[in-house]
Amino acid sequence: MTETTPVSDVPPRHLRAVRLWLYAVAAMIFLTLIVGGATRLTESGLSITEWKPVTGVLPPLSLEHWQLEFAKYQAIPQYREVNKGMSLDDFKVIYFWEWSHRLLARVTGFVFLVPFLFFLWRGWVPKGLKLRLWGMFAGGAALGVVGWWMVASGLAGSKLVSVSQYRLGFHLTLACVIYAVVLWTAQSLLPKARPATTPRLRISALVLTVAIVVQIYLGALVAGLDAGLTYNTWPLIDGAIVPDSARLWFIQPAWRNVFENTLTTQFNHRMLAYAIFAGSLWHAYEAWRAGVDRRGAVALAAGVTLQAVLGIVTLLAQAPLALALSHQVAAVLLLTVATVHAERLSRRDRQVVGHAAVGAV
Repeated sequence: MTETTPVSDVPPRHLRAVRLWLYAVAAMIFLTLIVGGATRLTESGLSITEWKPVTGVLPPLSLEHWQLEFAKYQAIPQYREVNKGMSLDDFKVIYFWEWSHRLLARVTGFVFLVPFLFFLWRGWVPKGLKLRLWGMFAGGAALGVVGWWMVASGLAGSKLVSVSQYRLGFHLTLACVIYAVVLWTAQSLLPKARPATTPRLRISALVLTVAIVVQIYLGALVAGLDAGLTYNTWPLIDGAIVPDSARLWFIQPAWRNVFENTLTTQFNHRMLAYAIFAGSLWHAYEAWRAGVDRRGAVALAAGVTLQAVLGIVTLLAQAPLALALSHQVAAVLLLTVATVHAERLSRRDRQVVGHAAVGAV
């Protein structure tokens, strides 16, 4: 993501249109991530048991169709073991969460593809950017497939009452990576020169951004296992700062504990949070001392601190819906801050025709 964007072949006003379009796409992905988080927290993700990319745009429009959808849901383990006796009205609530999430994903694809094809037709896309944009589109299409693959893990024939935490983590992380790439690319089209910085600051900003993505993945494992509903103490977990290894690694083979042991997943999530917190403070200190993007570095450290506090409060309160959703929203906001800051420090000098004119747009 640190490559120079060759924009000299595109007039400034057209480049600005491309940049604003990418911001709009990033905003749509952000909203989809938030609604997806709410869908997971309300355990609504299995309410639609079929994947209909086209006809699924419309929800059931008659009582007969609603009853048919409800009957399909009643055939899966989640209904039988968790929601048995649920009324049709209650089913409609969880159905609309999942339907809204899928609709937003479809609209995001539309918001990306239609302007993209128009910009290609008009020749407004810089040559060096075309392949990356096609990659984003391919990633978005793959995300839809992965989303259905995730949902399928909890449908009829499965023993799970929720989606697989493996697939949930992969789906969420892929969405966050696509979001970060779209936002990074939009930022890279801003007509600003690279600030004078050091390799150490550039690398630490990138490392923190990647660490936040990994932390989101670990958070997905915690959510998928409902691990936030156990070990609700801090700073101790299971009675110690570092739990007994026999409890951390009792599943065989040992690697499965990272993904299936509620104690291990929560412990890993905590430890990486501590590392990100310490790293963000050190990075802010270094940036302040060097006089490089001080506001971005301080905003990142402040965001990490607030997210850590929110995570602790959510844990101690046993993850009520409002706090858990706030924690997830804050995670995406933190990824936004980290991506913008890292892109700024990684920006190479542009060779832009009419640079001053771009700045005036």
